[in-house]
Order: sequence, then structure tokens, then C-alpha cells
Amino acid sequence: MTRTSASPSGVDALILDYNGVLGLQPSTAMWTRLADLAEWPDQHLPSFQDAFWAPRNAYDAGELSDLAYWAKVLGHHPGPRWLRTLRAADTAMWTRTDPRVLDVLHRARAAELPMVLLSNAPAHLSDVLDATVWRRELMDHALYSARLGRCKPDPAVYEHALAATGVAEPARVLFVDDREDNCRAAAQLGLRTLHYTGQPAHLERQLLPTLEGSTAS
Repeated sequence: MTRTSASPSGVDALILDYNGVLGLQPSTAMWTRLADLAEWPDQHLPSFQDAFWAPRNAYDAGELSDLAYWAKVLGHHPGPRWLRTLRAADTAMWTRTDPRVLDVLHRARAAELPMVLLSNAPAHLSDVLDATVWRRELMDHALYSARLGRCKPDPAVYEHALAATGVAEPARVLFVDDREDNCRAAAQLGLRTLHYTGQPAHLERQLLPTLEGSTAS
């Protein structure tokens, strides 16, 4: 169904990145713990993070299984128990949320603003995020790279998300992401964009007329 109503803010729907916007970035302690669990040589965190990120795009896109991903990170195949430990610690790094952003989103939801989550995330993390209370309460749809078979900034990813909003005009949909390249790709398709830099007030200002309408009602 295509939505035709126009909000006072000019935003009829929100497409939201997860990590770095709603989701908090992992702490140094979390990275250190994961490196320890991976038995990384000399506990050298920068080289571990390089190894972690090198195959991550393929993992997020569903091209690598948990085992294949961690084999690339470690340089050898971990056993089943070790793999489960690594996957659990990895997943736990990405599940903390920013209460300030949640507050803005709950207010937008009270104003009946449609919201779609669009995240580059591997399969297991996608399942964990889908089971959260905030996902069920706030998001009309949640689209994950592992299920789409491609990652942002692939244009097809944004097209899927735009279709999920039900809004016909891309310029009336706000896309929020902490990466400039993802925002540029969305803007090329006509979406309104907000490059999020950790300031919930910036998001609130984009939605302010909608939120004020919710407060007054």
C-alpha cells in the first residue's frame, strides 16, 4: 500500500541505520575481550580489528557462514564450541542501544511515523535484533543485509527499504546513517538524508514538527 499523507515536517517515513545510530559502538573493553577469546597473538588489538573487518562485508551480505567468516579472521577453522563463543561475544558487542535515540523514536512512533530498520548485519545478529522489544514496538519492517544478499551502499538495498515504507516520493523519506558513503548513495536515489554523528538532537530537529504534533495531541 502506498502512503499519500504528508506530515508537517515533510517526512512521511524514516529509514534508520542500526549500528552507530540506534546501536552503540562497541567499547575498547569489548574489542579486547573478543580478541582475547580469539587468542589473538600478543593481544594486538589494531591487527585483530583489521582481521575482523577485512571479510566483514561478505559476512554481512550472507556470503560467508559463521565458520567461514571466523576461519578468515583467525587463519584457521575454530572448533564448534570456540565458534559459538566467538559468535556470542561478537553479537553481544552490537546489541546495546542509545536510550536518547530510542526516546526520539518512541515519540516519532507515537506520532504514527512509519519506520524501517536498514542494517548491514550477519544472519545471527539479525535474528537477535529482530527479537528485541524495541524492534517489535518501533519498526514496521526490518531489513538486514544477510537476508537481502547485499549491503549498503548498494542501490538495491535502498529500493527495498523505500518500498517497505509505502511512501511513493523518496524526498519525503528520511534516511539516517552514520556513514557518509551510505548517505550519498541514498541521496542519489532521491531520499532525504541525515549523516548522523552521535547527536540525537539532530535527528529530533528533522522530525520536530511531527514530534510536536504528537506532544500536543
